[in-house]
Amino acid sequence: MDNLLDVNTIACTVLGYPLSYLELVGTLFNLWSVWLVIRQQLLTWPVGIIGVLLFMLLFYQIRLYSDTLEQIYYLGASVYGWWLWARAKERPEQPFVPYLSKGPTLGLVLLFTIVLSGATSELMSRVHLWLPALFPQPAAFPFLDALTTIMSFSAMWLMAQKRLESWVYWICVDVIGIGLYYVQGVRFIALLYVVLLGLAINGLITWLRAARRPVPESVQAV
Repeated sequence: MDNLLDVNTIACTVLGYPLSYLELVGTLFNLWSVWLVIRQQLLTWPVGIIGVLLFMLLFYQIRLYSDTLEQIYYLGASVYGWWLWARAKERPEQPFVPYLSKGPTLGLVLLFTIVLSGATSELMSRVHLWLPALFPQPAAFPFLDALTTIMSFSAMWLMAQKRLESWVYWICVDVIGIGLYYVQGVRFIALLYVVLLGLAINGLITWLRAARRPVPESVQAV
């Protein structure tokens, strides 16, 4: 039997595009996770972890190394989000609702994104020279790959804390990702990012509505 975790093992052909089992199942789990997080459901985290592991394998095989490392971060952030949301669920007297960060926090996150994107881009453009056994070929689109990676790092951390600006980050990541993955040949994932873009816009609107509820001082923005 073919290896179902190999990106070259095809599940079906969609409009002439060969869709692997790895890409198909990973896509479905990630879509399900986003649908759940919009509704602030705790199940989003274990579902997302499965999607993360599948995409980690996929991105490594198609040489998007920054995206591969990104999935490792997602794994840790998902465990953190799962713990944080589960703990909040045990304290119904202190509602854990979406909120917007204050100016200093927004500035620090933006600075982190800019600085780390540049540094990661430089690193990924040379990693095949330093670790040829693990990264046998040069990274594809190192700057855009690094930018979406670091923006996603920021967005994931913000989302775990239910900060509204996380959706703005995801919207930017999705717009860049649509073009990046289409050019790289994983067109089903490019289509996924079109769907994710729509979901991110919907998520921002939904969380904005939820944020209009009175928020206790214990969960005010910092």
